[in-house]
Amino acid sequence: MNCIHPTPEERGFGTSDILHIDPEACIDCGACADACPVDAIFPADRLSARDQIFVEINAGYYRDHPDISSGWSGVVYPEIPRLPHDLRIAIVGTGPSGGYTLRTVLNRTDASVTVFDKLPTPGGLVRAGVAPDHPSTKDVMKTFDILYRDPRVTMATNVEIGPDVDAGQITPGELAQHFDAVFYAVGAADARRLDIPGEDLPGSTSATDLVAWYNAVPGAQGPTIPVDGSGRAVIVGTGNVALDVARILVSPPESLATTDIADRALTLLRRQDIHEVVLLGRRGQDAAAYTAAEYRALSVIPGVEVVVHDRATAAASDLTAPAAPGRRRIVFLFDTVVDAVIGDDALRSVAVTTDGRSHRIVADLLVRSIGYRSAPIGGLPFDDAAGRFPVRDGRIVDAAGEPVVGAYAVGWAARGSTGGIGANKLNAVQTVETFIGDAEAGLTRATGTAAAFTELLRRRQRRSLGYRGIAAIDRRERELGARQGRPRVKFTEVGEMLAAAGRRRR
Repeated sequence: MNCIHPTPEERGFGTSDILHIDPEACIDCGACADACPVDAIFPADRLSARDQIFVEINAGYYRDHPDISSGWSGVVYPEIPRLPHDLRIAIVGTGPSGGYTLRTVLNRTDASVTVFDKLPTPGGLVRAGVAPDHPSTKDVMKTFDILYRDPRVTMATNVEIGPDVDAGQITPGELAQHFDAVFYAVGAADARRLDIPGEDLPGSTSATDLVAWYNAVPGAQGPTIPVDGSGRAVIVGTGNVALDVARILVSPPESLATTDIADRALTLLRRQDIHEVVLLGRRGQDAAAYTAAEYRALSVIPGVEVVVHDRATAAASDLTAPAAPGRRRIVFLFDTVVDAVIGDDALRSVAVTTDGRSHRIVADLLVRSIGYRSAPIGGLPFDDAAGRFPVRDGRIVDAAGEPVVGAYAVGWAARGSTGGIGANKLNAVQTVETFIGDAEAGLTRATGTAAAFTELLRRRQRRSLGYRGIAAIDRRERELGARQGRPRVKFTEVGEMLAAAGRRRR
């Protein structure tokens, strides 16, 4: 996040008494605490009384040096408004945007908060999207777990928000009736399509579906990969998610066996033999969407060669045969457009155009990683062309541009699939501040009672889980992982999760 200053390029480096962590840019992942060789980094709420002064010293550094920033955010010191003491807030989604929204609401208001997730386990893309071999990124969930235990917070997982009451869903209208504000932090879970012939053949899938499958999302379908195939996968796209997928597919299974990758994925990756992954970029290498850190992560995979082709045409012609056995590599092929997926009953090759010339790349798997869309929620406005909820200053707006009273969207659901965890934190803070202004002005108040909603939820969804059930699932997964020397073994079926939770409900 570039949030520790001064850096080696800034004045004061090497002479400053301490290094200062930008309180607005920090995403609380804990990576710096793990890396610090002298254990000098602590969460503010764990400082002793003697050391509390460092909270102000740290924040004051950024206030007193306005020319030093973390690149995406300045430090904001909000005014504390007068708000109703009995505000009730709903947050739909438990990914980073939902977590930062929850923290900001708890820090800046006295509201009680109910947090919903359609799956029994919280985490959103932290659990279901972060690559299994990036465990430190998932440490942000430790911070959110502390919030879930706050006495003002009620967890309600295994509850889906939507228009189908017969399926046990809670409608947006019902949330609006019973809560003063509803924050939709539902992310962007649908993949964009290539719209080319053969795209739906077995063996062609999206990065969204593939990532959900190897991250143990219940119901996610695995790819069709022949055991005796070409040994090659093609990924369309060069963003960070594309590189994550490439790294997982080509990594030796024994290295993945120490992570929390889904058992179903580990079994298939052991059985089949994809040892070459080709990443296709429509434009040149200078337009690639991956970050430098994500690219560097490829260079440390044991026994894997990374190849970036300058002469794309010659490289494409070399991929018309199966991948060479006994060699693991990741190949970047730029200035290449995908034309079609070729095969009768399953994918056999991918037709591409490189520098104006047509080629066929022999492959067993095609993964499209070209962007993501939010899924509409019946009862809420949705911008289908942009693939997100229409917002203005965080408020969801209707077709006429008028705010839907009490409805807000945060993260990718509001901005589209751009920006990482740090950008979602800033967006969540700004959106909560918009709500605080609305609440201070008396623009939004619920008409239903807390007791009435509790009864509605009990009747509509009897298998919803509270924090105790969530914690029970977490303990059981960790117990199973400890037996195998892994962080956890994730459940892949909702029924297994509910059994581990003892079917507790709130």
